[in-house]
Amino acid sequence: MHPETLLVSASRPAREVDAPVNDPVHFTSTFVGWEPDAAGPRRLYGRMSNPTWDGPEQLLAALEGVEDPAGRPALLFSSGMAAISAALHLAPNGGRIVAPQHAYQGGLSLLDSLRQTGRLAVDRVDVTDAEAVLRAVRGTGAADGPASILWLESPTNPMLEVADLATLTEAAHAAGALVVVDNTFATPLVQRPLELGADVVVHSVTKYLAGHSDVVLGAAVTDDAGLHRQLHAHRTLHGAIAGPMEAFLALRGMRTLALRLERSQANAAELARRLDAARREGTLPVAAVTYPGLPDHPQHALAAAQMQGGFGSVLTVVMEGAAAADAVVQNLRHWVPATSLGGVESLVERRRRFDGEPATVPAGLLRLSVGIEHVDDLWEDLQAGMGAAAVG
Repeated sequence: MHPETLLVSASRPAREVDAPVNDPVHFTSTFVGWEPDAAGPRRLYGRMSNPTWDGPEQLLAALEGVEDPAGRPALLFSSGMAAISAALHLAPNGGRIVAPQHAYQGGLSLLDSLRQTGRLAVDRVDVTDAEAVLRAVRGTGAADGPASILWLESPTNPMLEVADLATLTEAAHAAGALVVVDNTFATPLVQRPLELGADVVVHSVTKYLAGHSDVVLGAAVTDDAGLHRQLHAHRTLHGAIAGPMEAFLALRGMRTLALRLERSQANAAELARRLDAARREGTLPVAAVTYPGLPDHPQHALAAAQMQGGFGSVLTVVMEGAAAADAVVQNLRHWVPATSLGGVESLVERRRRFDGEPATVPAGLLRLSVGIEHVDDLWEDLQAGMGAAAVG
């Protein structure tokens, strides 16, 4: 089944006369008990299970290529951060995490916290430098030892670097490390890290999967039964569970993922092309444009091979300093100045306004999460905003 059809048709109620087309929302904290010798699922209590989770969990698992989604589904979490935390806790106490120098800021902040409390050691690396990544994973001496987990993002947030997932995963496994990939930027329609060898994939469901900037939710997916049990136990014991209404809204949002992503990726590619042309021609005050789909992106060839469903819907532009970037944001009408990404609306933000953003992120970098509006309206707004900022 093609993903576009799977998104619409999977995880529906049984086709029976007068049955609903959509599953209802189950608002319940507990479930009727079972006979001691009864077979089948045992939900018991709302922190352990909820029927409303089943649909989005099974659909996401199928999208990520899990062969038996009914037996080992994805796991919904209360937020993307909760899913990240569960995956990081697969590392033993005193274990070592190798992570990108550029990545989701919340994840990096959590790594810093775990490092400061002595729970984990952390090495940050340039994920485009395969040799540097592998040296870090293998460890530089007896004191370091091999890493417990190689954590990857591709493309990275916000620098849009592309990592060679298959090569790095194979080498990490040879060193005895688990591999976790944050697939939020790409979605399963663009790349499927489990098929490239990753052990666990995490998502901020808040972003493209739910797609309407109205849900805070996360997910983890694995085709390893043992890892699934550990992640499920972490979710249950830490109480990082999804609300039934959020799960319902996420599934409803996933139904239109293919259409939304098709439009937003087309818009992003066209805006990247126009902005890069304006940069080269000197018609807009843009210092740099980054998008994996541009031929001059350093990892364009790798992205074309690895991201088989497109190049994503996020691009960046670098203005000449923070003041110029802030002026652009202040002069936009259609682009919404807000953090997050992956909604139907186009969002813009200057990333270095956050204290925890790495110093290697340019002060004038604007991250553009491209939505589904008409591309000409988005382009005219950018032209006007950048023009007004230049005059100011």
